[in-house]
Amino acid sequence: MRRSICPLALLLVILPTSALAQVKTVAQYIADLKAITDRADIKAANDYIDRNHESILHEWIAITEINAPSGHEQQRAKYIESLLRKYHLDDVHYDSARNLIAVRKGTGGGPMIVFDAHMDTVFQPGLQIKATIRDGKVYAPGIGDDTRNVEALLTTIRALNEAKIKTKGDLVFVFTVEEETTFRGVKTYVNENKSKINHYIALDGGYEGFTYAGIGINWYRHHFIGPGGHTRSRTPPYSATLPLARAIERIYQLQVPALPSSNLNIGMLGGSEVVNAKASDAWFTVDLRSTSNEVIADLEKQIKTILDDEAARVGMKVKTDVISTSPAAMIPGHRESYLVRMSEAVHRVMGFDPPITNSGSNNSSAALLAGISSISTGAGPCDGAHSLAENCEIEPLYQGIKKVLLLEVALTGLH
Repeated sequence: MRRSICPLALLLVILPTSALAQVKTVAQYIADLKAITDRADIKAANDYIDRNHESILHEWIAITEINAPSGHEQQRAKYIESLLRKYHLDDVHYDSARNLIAVRKGTGGGPMIVFDAHMDTVFQPGLQIKATIRDGKVYAPGIGDDTRNVEALLTTIRALNEAKIKTKGDLVFVFTVEEETTFRGVKTYVNENKSKINHYIALDGGYEGFTYAGIGINWYRHHFIGPGGHTRSRTPPYSATLPLARAIERIYQLQVPALPSSNLNIGMLGGSEVVNAKASDAWFTVDLRSTSNEVIADLEKQIKTILDDEAARVGMKVKTDVISTSPAAMIPGHRESYLVRMSEAVHRVMGFDPPITNSGSNNSSAALLAGISSISTGAGPCDGAHSLAENCEIEPLYQGIKKVLLLEVALTGLH
């Protein structure tokens, strides 16, 4: 059972009184960052990125072409590990969840900053992936979600090393497992390290902007249970698909608010295993999301009423399986925190007018729920996520990698 966290306690975790007094305005952070970008070593790191466009692209494609279904990330992890072993990092290891972790230690006196990119995809085992390039884009399942960000982290490590940049704080690069399914990877890492983490940045989607809070996501499988029977058996009893169909129609008529941001989807259906049988167990899934836990609770209540009504109408029973739950991850005051203001400044210095939202749906939620200051962003613009037609623009990736690098040095502090 998830331990509830007092909102005031969360506020104190992220914004203690002394820290509140030290948080600058975005404009002040922009001035600080402009001084950083004028440094010779930062220019050298950016120059490394500019000189290696082709090799970055080829490595990005190579990682993508190693299929990594959620829960089956081992082959991709081994490839990434083989690259990390060449970078003279202070530590490269796997944790108990099989997350791959690389540590670039600082000189001391700075915070521990975690950058996370997940290795897994939504695609089935055995899928043969071959990337193609046309019209300035690269096409491949998983090219954006999330190998663009895996490649961004690998490139920034090389750029930092090439420019001999030393940071005060430790940079921890975590290549996580099972983001697309259970969040097991990030939950394990956060639970085992939360006392040491100062800020957590999840790279997953995004480009011009970032999120500072997580949307609540609850998944259910609802069953109608009845007697079943042969197609030619007398009706009633009906197939359990009848109340299922009626319930789905009514659920889709529910008013789902746009503000706060909320979504409802019925994605999977199941019933009898043969054509000539009335289903004794017909089921469907519900994906319920909102930035408000109160909205989720209200929609849950309305859905339960519909299910009970339709079951009673045909003399059947309802059974609900909770597949997973993740409450909305909102830390009071986080929008004006150091991390969010500095992240906004980084985006503006890099030439973006960033959309800043509270509806993230990725590993940052696990950090936020643990009381750790966290954002999510990404290194390049992509389309068609979770589809075989997934694609990313190539040239913007290099600017996105520079953005990630600036975020790394800004948060850890330069020696």
